[in-house]
Amino acid sequence: MRPSGIGGQAVMEGVMMKNKEKYAVAVRKPDQEIVVDVQTYGSEGARKKLRTIPFIRGIFNFWDSLYLGTKVLTYSASFFEDEEEETEKKDTAGTSENILMIFTVCISIILSITIFFCVPFFLTWFCRKHITQEEWVIALIEGTLRIVIFLVYIILISFMKDIQRFFMYHGAEHKCINCIENGWELNLENARKASRQHKRCGTSFMLIVMVISIIFLFFIRTENRWISLLIRLALIPVIAGVSYEFIRLAGRSESPLVSALSKPGMWLQNLTTREPQDDMLEVAIASVEAVFDWKSFLQDHELEAMEQQQDQASDGAV
Repeated sequence: MRPSGIGGQAVMEGVMMKNKEKYAVAVRKPDQEIVVDVQTYGSEGARKKLRTIPFIRGIFNFWDSLYLGTKVLTYSASFFEDEEEETEKKDTAGTSENILMIFTVCISIILSITIFFCVPFFLTWFCRKHITQEEWVIALIEGTLRIVIFLVYIILISFMKDIQRFFMYHGAEHKCINCIENGWELNLENARKASRQHKRCGTSFMLIVMVISIIFLFFIRTENRWISLLIRLALIPVIAGVSYEFIRLAGRSESPLVSALSKPGMWLQNLTTREPQDDMLEVAIASVEAVFDWKSFLQDHELEAMEQQQDQASDGAV
């Protein structure tokens, strides 16, 4: 499988696809029309250079994913608001909208850290006092609690009707990317056959974050509860950076070891994706085609395959 470099996410009744500094949001409106909005989103100057440094780039990409994700979700939701809400939104457009977006992302990060890091931490302090003092056991309990909370959260929200449709669009996004990375023409028939799991999925990233956090936090040794908590919070950007590098490697490598380590994240995607309907695949295809020339990509893929065959034939002749 050849990596395409494109990625995306599901939005309300649609799909966002990003390729380099361009992204497209395709949404099926209530009247069944597919509307596609193409925008540019990139970094400039020193920030752009920082996004190329291994481990550091993961922190910036994580922030960008959250910010852009919130932005495109808000955009897609605007097609399903009543006229009064749309008017209010237009009145608050511009700088205030960007401020609100940053505020929303910050709140999301704070809530995530509280639920998935702080809550397991304080629960393990109870275990430390009443069950065991063994540090490796405490670290394992904390990591296990973090993963259990994450799984319970996903399972609970999956019962919501709107989230079920969201997960179907998530599956459509993966199917379209897998379709072209498998070397197939991007159409409904081929997209249906493609897998709805992908190694570079955000679901896998979250699971990797939690697993790597167990490894990092295993080495924290302090009797002071608050210093221990501060160290954990300080390590979050480092953990995110390392996790990003693994996901990036997983998307490019066919190594048996990397594939094996990616399996848990792929299995978890069975919860966060659903088999999409054809009309959802049509939306995802429209989003891909707005930012990615898949025909040229497939031609390059075929040329590389031919060159490899020729090289193998030459090696055999020698």
